[in-house]
Amino acid sequence: MENQRMNSILLLFVVFGGFFIFGLSENVKGPALPVMQSEFKLHESQLGFLLALNSFGYLLACSFTSNLSNKIGIKWIGILAFASMTLSGIFMFLSKGYTSLTLSYFMLYLGNGILEIGLGIMAARIFTKNTGTMMNLAHFFYGLSSIGAPILGASMMGWNVLNGELDWRGMYLMVLSLSILPIIPSFFGRFPEEHQKDGESTSFRNLIRDPIAWKIVAILSFGVVSEISIGSWLVYYLENAYDWSLNRASGMLSSFFLFFTLSRLFAGPITDKIGYTLSIMFFSAFSGVSSLAAIFSGEKGAILFAIAGIGIAPIYPTVMALLAKQYSKGVGTAITFTVTLLGISSIMGNLLVGFIIDFFNRVWGQRSAGGELIGLQAGYVFIAGLAILCSVCSVSLYKTLRNLNKVEGKVKGSEIGF
Repeated sequence: MENQRMNSILLLFVVFGGFFIFGLSENVKGPALPVMQSEFKLHESQLGFLLALNSFGYLLACSFTSNLSNKIGIKWIGILAFASMTLSGIFMFLSKGYTSLTLSYFMLYLGNGILEIGLGIMAARIFTKNTGTMMNLAHFFYGLSSIGAPILGASMMGWNVLNGELDWRGMYLMVLSLSILPIIPSFFGRFPEEHQKDGESTSFRNLIRDPIAWKIVAILSFGVVSEISIGSWLVYYLENAYDWSLNRASGMLSSFFLFFTLSRLFAGPITDKIGYTLSIMFFSAFSGVSSLAAIFSGEKGAILFAIAGIGIAPIYPTVMALLAKQYSKGVGTAITFTVTLLGISSIMGNLLVGFIIDFFNRVWGQRSAGGELIGLQAGYVFIAGLAILCSVCSVSLYKTLRNLNKVEGKVKGSEIGF
């Protein structure tokens, strides 16, 4: 019993620590990018290519991580991810030009992609009880480190080390060297392998023909693209729609992430009690309605943009919990299938927001003094609409699961009028 308890502690350290380091590695780039651009005299297109490697490495990792975990085990997937992130920090520290920097970034984002899929599979196998609570708690650590990462990165770059500034190279080296820490308990921990159950194993062919799988993909895509778009466009909206200063607009974005992170800390037990599908339905609707109310109430209702974070935060971890329950035999394949399609949707999502703003600005910009505001509002209505669509798809999924007697949670559909 004592050995089992110690093993559980080791596995929790790997999962929670992994999500925390994942958040740091993804979000310290904010203060570093302008310095990199200045040092290497990069054009915006070169900087854009550097950032595009994020999505490419993510999608590439999705293509092989699940199969690789079946061959070498989930323990070694985690170790591979942490080791590649550590090595990328060393290569980044040694980079002398754009080519070496690009290769270092590619290794980092590939490691991040392997880690995200690996942690998802790992958590699904470890958190067999109170799955919604534990999934949300794990992702809370990602949100927690994401809040502090830009501030930490900027501060570390100015540290005086060995009679010189640490700068972006030293900062990345130190931050990514933290990836070594979860490797230690990974070696000693005993990770649960996939449980073999009666019935046909989940495969990509089965998922492609499964309407439940496609509805889950739609739910996750609409919800996460809305989440990402808020992070990408909120500051831009507040600056241009209300003439807010950069500091004031950034403060509202920080408030959004604060609500977002706290929601992941406290929403988990709710998802376990009422069920994952119902939870997604209610939370995503709350986010969409809050964003719409913020748009149409004007500047005085701007705080509602931040409050929308309460609703959008639980979507991703709760969908992971849903996948773990619906596809317990082959959860790695289900996560890979869903997250790969999510990656494609995420690329398209931000492009669509920008296109909608530009389109409405061109159509109405010349006709009225408020033309630019109309374009911004249209773009943000689209972001809010994605959250509403997430809720609508959840209703459809709930009805399908109810007909198949696969609904999870203690609250039945009849109790809420379905």
